[in-house]
Amino acid sequence: MLRSRIIPCLLVSDGGLVKTQRFGEPKYVGDPINAVKIFNEKEADELVVLDIDATSQGRQPDFTMISQLAVECRMPLCYGGGITTREQAKRIVGLGVEKISLSAAAIANPALVTEIADEVGSQSVVVVLDVKKPVFGKEFDVYTHNGSKKVRGGLNSLIAEFERRGAGELVINSIDRDGMMKGYDLNLAEHVRATTRLPVTILGGAGSLEDIGALIDRCGLIGAAAGSLFVFKGNYRAVLINYPNPIQKDEIVLRGK
Repeated sequence: MLRSRIIPCLLVSDGGLVKTQRFGEPKYVGDPINAVKIFNEKEADELVVLDIDATSQGRQPDFTMISQLAVECRMPLCYGGGITTREQAKRIVGLGVEKISLSAAAIANPALVTEIADEVGSQSVVVVLDVKKPVFGKEFDVYTHNGSKKVRGGLNSLIAEFERRGAGELVINSIDRDGMMKGYDLNLAEHVRATTRLPVTILGGAGSLEDIGALIDRCGLIGAAAGSLFVFKGNYRAVLINYPNPIQKDEIVLRGK
């Protein structure tokens, strides 16, 4: 039976686990390998790890770190950051990573999505679109390089392009909601869910399990990803790796059926 997925998203910078707010103010929160071990114990549905510096620094993926993550991880793992060639993607999948995440490289060269899909399978190709509400107009703007470069073309056209190119999944990341823990942008999520046939994961804004439930209520079968929710606890944002227990998770994911 297909179920909505609840997905921790870990951001890595200089080898450490960090958390941002609106793509700025990165706060060190620990070691990514230790976090993976805890999410193993908590039986997370899936794990996304994004190296937020690789693209902006113009460097290739950290294959040593990726190998360590893949060896430790007992759940499906998606890795993104610095992937610009099909050879890199093939190498990463060979290390035991189930999904490859592309963003700036895919937008700069949409044919790369097809090349990697032909190499490792469409089911392993995820395109991440970082979006922000425009000052004027209705359609969301898309950005790359940690939200510093605005992309030509709107969200809808990019979704259609990557669906045509053979992407297997889309992750829509709200820059406005990143790290704010005030709830997902449900209108954005509903719009994207209605725009594409691809599996969709929404990231940015979750501050409670109720926020995840609201997303699934609105959109049905969907991926609900979160960062701060699963690494912070309480009003003072104390660092504590957490994840819903099996009963809580079942109550949430079955709501969208």
